[in-house]
Amino acid sequence: MTEGNFVDYIKLYASSGNGGKGSVHLHREKYITKGGPDGGDGGRGGHIIVRGNENLWTLHHLKFKKHFRAGHGEHGSKSRSTGADGTDVYIDVPLGTVVRDTETNAVLFEITEHTQETILCEGGKGGRGNWHFKSPTNQTPRYAQPGMPSEEKYVTIELKILADVGLVGFPNAGKSTLLSVITSAKPKIADYEFTTLKPNLGIVEYRDFQSFVMADIPGIIEGAAEGKGLGHYFLRHIERNSILLFLIPADANDIIDQYEILLDELRRYNPEMLDKERIVAVSKSDLLDEELKAELKQILDAEMPVDYLFISSAAQTGIMPLKDLLWKQLNN
Repeated sequence: MTEGNFVDYIKLYASSGNGGKGSVHLHREKYITKGGPDGGDGGRGGHIIVRGNENLWTLHHLKFKKHFRAGHGEHGSKSRSTGADGTDVYIDVPLGTVVRDTETNAVLFEITEHTQETILCEGGKGGRGNWHFKSPTNQTPRYAQPGMPSEEKYVTIELKILADVGLVGFPNAGKSTLLSVITSAKPKIADYEFTTLKPNLGIVEYRDFQSFVMADIPGIIEGAAEGKGLGHYFLRHIERNSILLFLIPADANDIIDQYEILLDELRRYNPEMLDKERIVAVSKSDLLDEELKAELKQILDAEMPVDYLFISSAAQTGIMPLKDLLWKQLNN
């Protein structure tokens, strides 16, 4: 999937259908001159329904269609005939989609299962026909209910990627390179910061035909939780990952310090993220000779609070042990 086709944030306008009017009709036919009221009910207005679709990975299909209107209910007619319901309109979204009210930013609902359906805008109820209102004292009512009006909303639809492992790191830490080596994904790779501007997904093939999904999230900078850099546009993608894989390059000034900064950004954005399993991969370890690696290992053994290992995507060393550790944590 090209970067331009990955759309994870859309604003939409949705309007359900009006309910149909109830009919004011008095039964008339040959030999029956005063048959009484027989006006039927109006049909229900169409709903706007959001539906989960596991075959979608992005909101790109909604990029050029921002307005959704459901059909109006038909009016009731004679012989107590109920008007047809308005046509429902379905908005298919990927799993992991959050729907918010644009004005209040309140979360309306989330879609996390295939074929899950939630009504976004409810169609107006049809009005009752005049036959409902007949009584011993009013045997020929000449009035009926109007249909209920439609409901309209401006909503913001956000996608939070559903992946087993999320890659977390500073810009140019080697996340895209690792994803290209460990999966068949082809993310953009270059030797400058913020090469990745959109999340990338890849399927990691493991032993015995087993697999799991890994997501490359654009690089974090200090202050990301307050919206600096790419801010919340990528941090929300990490919320649904089972494991967070912190990628810190071996040539970093202080690996422990970089890990703590990354962890603090996640804590400030959403403290619940600290409940996830965490693993640290020291990338670009081919830059280290054995003496430097032994010295660094001694420091990390003493100070690193989570499991860590050395990897090199360029030399493809440490990749299988990394897969083993991730699989073990996923199935813990």
